[in-house]
Amino acid sequence: MTAPVLPDPPDVPDFDLIRCIGEGAFGAVWLAANRTTGRLRAVKLIPLDTSGAGSPAYREIVSLKHLEARVNDQQPGLLAIHHVGRTDRHLFYVMDPADDVSGAAASRDPGYEPATLQRQLARGPLPARQCFDLARQLLVGLRALHAAGMVHRDVKPANCLFVGGELKLADFGLLTEAGPLVSRLGTRRYMPPDGRMDTRADIYAAGLVIYQMLTGLGADRFPRLGPRAREIAADPILQKLNHIVLKAGQPDPARRFQDAGQMLAQLETPAVRTSRSGRRALAWATCLILSALLVAVAAWRPGPRKNPANLAGPSRVEVNFLTEPYQDATIYLDGKLLRDPQQKPFTTPCTVPDVPAREHRVVFRHVGHGELDAGLVDFSRVREVEARWPTP
Repeated sequence: MTAPVLPDPPDVPDFDLIRCIGEGAFGAVWLAANRTTGRLRAVKLIPLDTSGAGSPAYREIVSLKHLEARVNDQQPGLLAIHHVGRTDRHLFYVMDPADDVSGAAASRDPGYEPATLQRQLARGPLPARQCFDLARQLLVGLRALHAAGMVHRDVKPANCLFVGGELKLADFGLLTEAGPLVSRLGTRRYMPPDGRMDTRADIYAAGLVIYQMLTGLGADRFPRLGPRAREIAADPILQKLNHIVLKAGQPDPARRFQDAGQMLAQLETPAVRTSRSGRRALAWATCLILSALLVAVAAWRPGPRKNPANLAGPSRVEVNFLTEPYQDATIYLDGKLLRDPQQKPFTTPCTVPDVPAREHRVVFRHVGHGELDAGLVDFSRVREVEARWPTP
């Protein structure tokens, strides 16, 4: 059998296209070499057509104009674009190539695969310090867009590339000016339930991306902690990230961070250290910390105030339970021990499914440390309970 004849790659001025390394709904990304210097670059090509303002190429041109006019070149956290041009058939722009998945620099090697956060997450959750560093790099890039009055509209792991080991937010095809009437475009699972595609929509998506780094679970599993629940409860960095993710993922946009600058500031705020006696007093005074008030993501929809039924949440919900500094506490709701389907008691940290979405008295019990009454908690509004025993 003879090998199939492959079409020649498109012609791009000053660059030899080596091979296609990524394809999307509206264009393709090629690994390319500069004909004069031999330097490797990534070149995105979007076919030109005659459909006018609604075409992907036209939308991409408008997005790139906004980006070039408002954001400095080589902005940390954003993939650098070095040149934009046209041929008779394509719009193209030239970018830094992503690292190889091995961590090495991009190369002509046939085995080269661009390193994306999506590929990295396929191997599971990330170490605590790496989660923190990558979350910060993502928010630095997003902050630059928001400060310039723009929204990305497609924040997701596949659009987070690694260049020189640093995370860079990429793919600016849906970038637009922030405003109340921004079109609902993007990747559905990362869109907020309220439908507003403003800076708070980017915050919602960024929260889900960080959630995936934190738990190793898919965005559709939010806010479950999964198998990493115990580690999250024990690690201060992971705890902090989880609290930030919960606020970013609020279904009500008014309860989220309002832009990436706010979210980044919260991430970078150092933990407050207190004396041992101060910690004891604080523990007794605030034994229950409600880290987030969440309405169910899938059920929440804004509606007219005259019809409260439009705001009703589900009758049963999932809730995260964490205790510090002692773990393996059992959980009682209204005096009844919570058990899994095999009748084994749930112990902290854990995610308990199918909790009635109403007010319950929550009590934790720990062998050796006694009982901790967390008081009345309304699970129609609360999705995570964190309680702290006083320590000597």
